Amino acid sequence: MNRKIRSLIEQLGEAIHETVAESEQIAGVVRRIRAEGFEVMLMLEATIGLNEAETSDAAPAEGEAPGSGPFTAQDLSFLRSLRIRVTEDSEDSEPSK
Repeated sequence: MNRKIRSLIEQLGEAIHETVAESEQIAGVVRRIRAEGFEVMLMLEATIGLNEAETSDAAPAEGEAPGSGPFTAQDLSFLRSLRIRVTEDSEDSEPSK
């Protein structure tokens, strides 16, 4: 990972920390918990994942039309990694009686 990306990720972590630390809503809830006789220790963990952005000229996977259905190409890739196949067919309609 290059230095610029590493620096941006560190900035994101700092921004998340500052947002939580300066939140009046969080401070208010912590005060109410303390008023009930408890000490509060708040620990948050943030996992930041990066994926390279796909180029618009990337070829769709077999059977996929770009932008079709409710899933993005990244969604479909994730589902394929779980061995889940997404098909659009008429089987979703009510069965005949």
